[in-house]
Amino acid sequence: MIKEEQIVCYEEKLRKAMLESDVNALDELTHDDLAFVNHFGQILTKTDDLEAHRSGVVDFTTIEFLEQKITILESAAVTITRAALQGNVSGNPIQEEMCYTRIWLMNADKAKVISGHCSLVQA
Repeated sequence: MIKEEQIVCYEEKLRKAMLESDVNALDELTHDDLAFVNHFGQILTKTDDLEAHRSGVVDFTTIEFLEQKITILESAAVTITRAALQGNVSGNPIQEEMCYTRIWLMNADKAKVISGHCSLVQA
């Protein structure tokens, strides 16, 4: 069974990988069947997500987790994370709060994000 501490560690690894655009780490942390819905409602695949980081379309300078809720299931975990982001997306500067929901699927001894969604937090 997955433990909350493991998921906290996975979330931190993902935060660092996103911040550093570490495509190898992102590849390890995401499931091949990833479906991620961004704040524009676009559905992105793992290939789309990795390419956005590889190409520099997504370039974060700050990702700070502000609040996090973790729900442990039998072979998965659901995280809801509110984060403050700074950086550039498609060449445009951003400084926003986003709320991410991720489903971490456990397979053998590793967890990978299989689904995710983010929304802009309105002030």
